[in-house]
Amino acid sequence: MSKVFKYQILLHIVIFLWGYTAILGKWINLDALGIVWYRMGIAFLSLLAFMLILKKKIIIQHKATALKTVGVGFLVALHWLFFFLSVQVSTASLAIVCAATATMHVSWLEPIVMKRKFLASEFVLSLLVVAGILIITFDSTVETNVLGIVFGLMAGLFAALFATFNGYLVNKTSAATITLYEMFSGFILLSVCLLLAPTFGFNELQANLTKINGEDVAWLLFLGIICTSVAFLASVETTKLLGAFTVSLSINMEPIYTMIIAALFLNENEKVGEYFYLGAFLIVFAVFFNGMVKYYKSRRVKKASQAKA
Repeated sequence: MSKVFKYQILLHIVIFLWGYTAILGKWINLDALGIVWYRMGIAFLSLLAFMLILKKKIIIQHKATALKTVGVGFLVALHWLFFFLSVQVSTASLAIVCAATATMHVSWLEPIVMKRKFLASEFVLSLLVVAGILIITFDSTVETNVLGIVFGLMAGLFAALFATFNGYLVNKTSAATITLYEMFSGFILLSVCLLLAPTFGFNELQANLTKINGEDVAWLLFLGIICTSVAFLASVETTKLLGAFTVSLSINMEPIYTMIIAALFLNENEKVGEYFYLGAFLIVFAVFFNGMVKYYKSRRVKKASQAKA
């Protein structure tokens, strides 16, 4: 078995784990805020331990970069918060499909943030995604679809925001250090929210944090360590060998994995109809096609530059 093939298997295990997180949103007896608070706290501590053991750099020297990374950590926290809210008010399948629109959000965010040209092909694919969302929205068999879609789309928007800004930050420092800062800053943001919750009448949010059993603790550790810290480190390693395109294209399998897992463990295939799968197909197709377009364009640019040389 070649090293490339082994890394491809590892990559899909990582993507499967990410797809599994939506299922955990149904199994863990906590509200969305509590789940994300534990996830980011556990991920931070486990990643910090790993970096200290391997004597990795954990300090970002440039203050401006550090502050920007903290801000992106807030975006990560909001992405996960809205994602788990979508899971809990609707279905895991609906949440992951709507969150998958992040790729399309990037199509209009990157031209603004990175000052690059707006591409018509991305706009057309974005319209295809909108069509998929509308089909899902009007599928009367989808439980609590409107609120779930709103939360899912918000999750996709925040995912696009932190992905876009992360693309800028990785050129400034290591990906592991960036993630460490993001997990910590997101944890602090959610801690402040929990402290202020009683002031706004949400007294149960703090109390719920301690109302977890042994099974919840096990799933939270699995979510924070395996699905977040370990999965992240593995994704970084696979990217080094397989390349960013292979990884980004393969990640689009996450909604498919989630829908399969949800059908097996949550019987969600009984809660959604054929229109849901039609809408989901349009969204996933658009995301895949977008990746293929980017790949072939990059190949043409590379060949053109080689010809000039």
